Amino acid sequence: MADTPRVVLVTGKGGVGKTTTAAAMAVESARAGRRTLVMSTDVAHSLGDALDVDLRTSASWEQTLPVEELLHAQAVGARTSVAADWATLRDYLLTVLDSIGVDPVVAEELTALPGADEISALLTLGHHATSGDWDVVVVDCAPTAETLRLLALPEVLGWHLDRLLPAQRRLLTAMRPAAARAAGLPMPGGDVLDVITTWREHMADVRALLTSERASVRIVLTPENVVIAEARRILTSLSLHGYAVDAVVVNRVIPVDDDPWRAAWNAAQSAGIDTITTSFHGTPVLVAPYLAGEPTGPEALADLAARTSAIDGELAPLDAPVRVGGLRVEADGEEFVLVLPLPLARSGDVDLARRADDLVVDVGGVRRVIALPSVLRRCIVKNAGVRSGELRVRFVRDEEVWPRGR
Repeated sequence: MADTPRVVLVTGKGGVGKTTTAAAMAVESARAGRRTLVMSTDVAHSLGDALDVDLRTSASWEQTLPVEELLHAQAVGARTSVAADWATLRDYLLTVLDSIGVDPVVAEELTALPGADEISALLTLGHHATSGDWDVVVVDCAPTAETLRLLALPEVLGWHLDRLLPAQRRLLTAMRPAAARAAGLPMPGGDVLDVITTWREHMADVRALLTSERASVRIVLTPENVVIAEARRILTSLSLHGYAVDAVVVNRVIPVDDDPWRAAWNAAQSAGIDTITTSFHGTPVLVAPYLAGEPTGPEALADLAARTSAIDGELAPLDAPVRVGGLRVEADGEEFVLVLPLPLARSGDVDLARRADDLVVDVGGVRRVIALPSVLRRCIVKNAGVRSGELRVRFVRDEEVWPRGR
């Protein structure tokens, strides 16, 4: 992955300044000599406002807007290069709906692509990762809930398609006329399955990139209790899905002075920052000051980046590999332990369920379906718990399928 760009996804609760932070990081990267793209996946993006450019939603993956030397910007929407492929699937769905008598106007509404924004963003990011055009890609993500849906999509979609497509393709190849007559509905053609298969392959590539040493997430927050609580939850959720957080940025910190009114804010923010450094211990914490004016345009953004500094831990250079701590399996005698990092989680936050060859992990309503490694498919869960920021699930052999001595 030597030619793969360094990817940084920037997220946080709405209104904390994640777009400004992402734009400032991109300006700093470009002015350090890196070919940098900053792209927004937020439907209600304000990236153009932050950069002080007229940024419109791109019609294609390749369409980016030059901002200054080495810096380009892009806004991705539901129709960014997905429309052509989606037309193949949409035409098939319209045929199905027509065959069962659905009004054409209603059918048009029913075939709006679900998750189009997330799919488009991931496919576009995948294109940029392999284009060779960029050294750094900074992604200005939507607020946290949308970001989690975006990052969960490659694995979730892959899980379903891995189980559906092989059987579906074999069935349709052998039984298309009979299946169509039996169902009373038109069967999808090979072109429909080809589009879905292609999307699956792209999603797998993006998932591999985003969980590699070339990608990380940066959480932006302000030193307020409600915002800190949400940032703690997203750290746990990102870890659940295998994504590395390389830093948190505490934004809009009011400079300390003798003004009585600001002194009260200083005290409250100081307490908030203490909570943040404790909560995110082991992850670099950066502080960005509350400036006298809104940082708009490359010069102001470069100034903001220059004033942003680490107060806890040391931020690794962008060129350095990201420390990835994903799921692993450890042998313990004749037993096995599945280990998944879950910082800030407690045992009471986690629900587990075994479903055939999958383990379903739910943390505070955020769910991941983990396809178990082959060795664990022949085992049963003995116990589970969270200790030192890790979920540890202990498995023992299922004697019915894996008797001792074999």
